[in-house]
Amino acid sequence: MQICNQPVCVVKQMGMQGGGGRQEVDFKSLAEKSLRGEILTREEMFSVLHASVERLPELLDAAFRVRRHYFGKRVQIHVLQNAKSGLCPEDCHYCSQSSVSHAPIDKYPLLPRERLIEGAVKAKAAGAVRYCIVNSGRGPTDREIEEMAEVVREIKNKVQINICCSLGIMSEAKARILKEAGVERINHNLNTSRRHHPNICTTHSYDDRVETVNNTKSAGLSSCCGGIIGMGETEDDTMDLALALRELDVDSIPINFLHPIPGTPLNGANHLTPQKCLKTLCLFRFINPTKEIRVAGGREINLRSLQPLSLYPANSIFVNGYLTTSGQEASDAHRMIEDLGFEIDEGGVDGFLQDRSEEPV
Repeated sequence: MQICNQPVCVVKQMGMQGGGGRQEVDFKSLAEKSLRGEILTREEMFSVLHASVERLPELLDAAFRVRRHYFGKRVQIHVLQNAKSGLCPEDCHYCSQSSVSHAPIDKYPLLPRERLIEGAVKAKAAGAVRYCIVNSGRGPTDREIEEMAEVVREIKNKVQINICCSLGIMSEAKARILKEAGVERINHNLNTSRRHHPNICTTHSYDDRVETVNNTKSAGLSSCCGGIIGMGETEDDTMDLALALRELDVDSIPINFLHPIPGTPLNGANHLTPQKCLKTLCLFRFINPTKEIRVAGGREINLRSLQPLSLYPANSIFVNGYLTTSGQEASDAHRMIEDLGFEIDEGGVDGFLQDRSEEPV
């Protein structure tokens, strides 16, 4: 069976199996195609997600070739701050803070500004280039936007760190207020494909999420938008999400791997293996070669001992925990990065592409 019949797809004969020849994609050719700015075919994407265990090192090497071309061996660290927890009316099935969750989590309104400023100081000390402030809820009220803007101004006066806000569905006008206060980036994930979205959330639409991303960009802010893998989606859904993010032309792509939390509708949805996570990251790197790709929530429990390998396709990580779950401590992350021979990037605002590697393609 021939996996790909496109002229740019190089295949090689792997011998006879089951009465016929088995042909596989040359992953190096996919890297070259990605570096030329070309989009992989569905057949090529399928071959990435179905790479055999024997070919996983070859796949990681090909993805690293693309990653290295644009980002060298630099890794950016980000720190999350759950500024407002629980009390959310939305029914996102993966989330411990949603209206359909029975998870025993802390629930509180917006933290005092002193706590948020303290979090920024700690994030800077952890080597983070970006401090990500997250509020639960459908979207921010006018008052919450003003409160957040005041907090950001104070942080900017005291800590030299980039600020990202993830506050839910947002208008362009509200995004502009945050930009004027000093916010550089807004996060709002698509989470999954358009087809699969109604299976994950019914209280807002996929288009609501797309609109927020576009509002962010229209306000002149950097865009952070990714997804969650392991929610019962098909491989076509994973491919569609990668392509949708390319079409939206977002700057940063956090890839979360479902951490099934007891008390949420997706508790027990254990569909992931470390190898599947790595192959997914490689796919997103090939489809979005110039973008920051961050290994986000769930990397610790899903990648397990293979976490270091995730930095061959990805170039960014979270440390010191997530919204309601723990994560890798900053000191352990630093050691992991150093042990790989990589380096922590403490560069300027959204500065990845300002200092591209000059290594040959």
